[in-house]
Amino acid sequence: MILGLDVSTSVTGVSIIDKNGELIYCEAWRTDKKGLSFYKKLGLIKEKLCYVKSQFPIEKIYVEEPLGMFASGRSSAQVISKIQRFNGATCWILKELFDLEPKYINASTARKLCGITIRRGQKAKLIVLQHVIENEKEFNVEYTQRGNPLKGTYDRADSIVIAKAGLLLSKNNNKNS
Repeated sequence: MILGLDVSTSVTGVSIIDKNGELIYCEAWRTDKKGLSFYKKLGLIKEKLCYVKSQFPIEKIYVEEPLGMFASGRSSAQVISKIQRFNGATCWILKELFDLEPKYINASTARKLCGITIRRGQKAKLIVLQHVIENEKEFNVEYTQRGNPLKGTYDRADSIVIAKAGLLLSKNNNKNS
């Protein structure tokens, strides 16, 4: 089974797919509770990963590559640094728990591998969510009273794309071996 993650300091999307690409597990782990320190958030992630390890025979782990540059108007150096530290610490936890080295996949590469095209000016999160809704019968979306997806929905969708891209990459690597 393949574990795909979209790691963030507020919500981490986590999906597991089998060797046929069927969705087995898909959750959003919220760590945005007020007053949680950086390390308490990591503790929550570790606790959830221990559950995953006890329930699923994970063979490969793929993680969305963290932001590496500024997105105009959205990301300060401080935010990027915090996300990268959290992502790195989460990957260390993954390595320790599963004894597998997580592999990073760039979000754009993952989308391309899954056949998702984002045109200039389009909101990637919306396009990815629409693709997942149309292609994953097991993916459920709940909406707020205003019609917006509940917090964590985009993260869950992203984690599915990372897991599916990981599956495609591992199949391609096996063919080339």
